[in-house]
Amino acid sequence: MEAILFIGVQGSGKTTFYKERFFDTHVRLSRDMLKTRNRQLALVRACLAARQPFVVDDTNAAKSRRAESIGPARAAGFRVTGYYFRCALRAALGRNRLRPKGQVVPVPGVIATFKRLEPPAWSEGFDEISIVGIDAENRFVVRGWTREQGDPPRLERE
Repeated sequence: MEAILFIGVQGSGKTTFYKERFFDTHVRLSRDMLKTRNRQLALVRACLAARQPFVVDDTNAAKSRRAESIGPARAAGFRVTGYYFRCALRAALGRNRLRPKGQVVPVPGVIATFKRLEPPAWSEGFDEISIVGIDAENRFVVRGWTREQGDPPRLERE
């Protein structure tokens, strides 16, 4: 069983990545859809109880927020994978502007998330960490990050 946490600012491609890679295999848990953290955590617990693979499609900007899913998932015997969406602020803001009406996040909200975003760390309990980027042809590029490389670095503002 696998618990996947997406980590990245709004507009970094998380939901599109989910649709391309995990739609057919993992339940998507998103605060955009569920509206509250309590509902999201209730569904995490339900997936753990049902032994259902899931993706937490959220910014997961703080280590403390990620711990709310990582600890219970590990305790339930799930493999925990983090996908870190390293995205320049300018690129995220550009993609955010292209969202459908009603789904655009206010610019100050994206900037605030970018400033508080903590990259994933092995010490959080991840079994695997991957870095996700977007190439010149707007395709996702995923590369594994090893423990030997240390923790992924923070992306500085561009």
